[in-house]
Amino acid sequence: MTAADAAVQEAAPAKINLALHVTGRRADGYHLLDSLVVFAGAGDVVRARPAPRTRLQVTGPMAAGVPDGAENSVLRAAALIGVEADLVLEKHLPAAAGIGGGSSDAAAALRALARLAGVAVPEDVLSLGADVPVCLLAGAARMRGIGEDVAAVGGVPALDAVLVNPRVPVATPAVFARLERRENAGLPEVLPRWRDAAACARWLETQRNDLEAPARALCPEIGAVLDALRAGGGCRLARMSGSGATCFGLCPDAPTARAEAARIAGERPDWWVVATRLG
Repeated sequence: MTAADAAVQEAAPAKINLALHVTGRRADGYHLLDSLVVFAGAGDVVRARPAPRTRLQVTGPMAAGVPDGAENSVLRAAALIGVEADLVLEKHLPAAAGIGGGSSDAAAALRALARLAGVAVPEDVLSLGADVPVCLLAGAARMRGIGEDVAAVGGVPALDAVLVNPRVPVATPAVFARLERRENAGLPEVLPRWRDAAACARWLETQRNDLEAPARALCPEIGAVLDALRAGGGCRLARMSGSGATCFGLCPDAPTARAEAARIAGERPDWWVVATRLG
């Protein structure tokens, strides 16, 4: 097998927090969460090829400003797994956007390098970021604790959605620092079995993202994004993901999602807008 034949590719899908409840804070300052997470069809791509030493190239429409040095999550993942490779990170997701871009990139790099070298992914990956364990799963999951408690969730229907980011980065520590209440109820201990996407959206209306209010205080553009998602009448539910500023709108079907995305992109060409499917 040639080096070219051995090259591998892994998707790094956007992580969407359909609901995110802050349930407490540990003595060391880390916050405890209870979140229902799904992943989008939209995302970055990581490619790996055997090499005597590790190098990283960042490409793609969202590559500008992404570091390519040791602080990059892909290179940190390569150092953790201990596999040398030529790596390409193709960026399609905005940075500091509440959709786990860096964590999903790290998880994709771990999967790609494990396949490339025929080794196992390290068991402890939390040092790469709180979202990396759930991004390794890259499917519908419930994430609890500080991110280390991840369990796959069955029965989440496919959800057609619009993702919108105002291209304003939001710093997660600053959002948590603005939280007024850190002891909140979590998700129900037993999650429902949703009959369809409409039932799931109705249930999600009874849940929340506890980081939305502090994030909006830091970044008023989030409010404008949510207003835009609600203005067209095609979204069943509009909510912020993670610590922001990306928001999602759940639509009844893919054509509606595409129409809503086209409407918003036409009104705000300066925003990042994509129609996708979550699952």
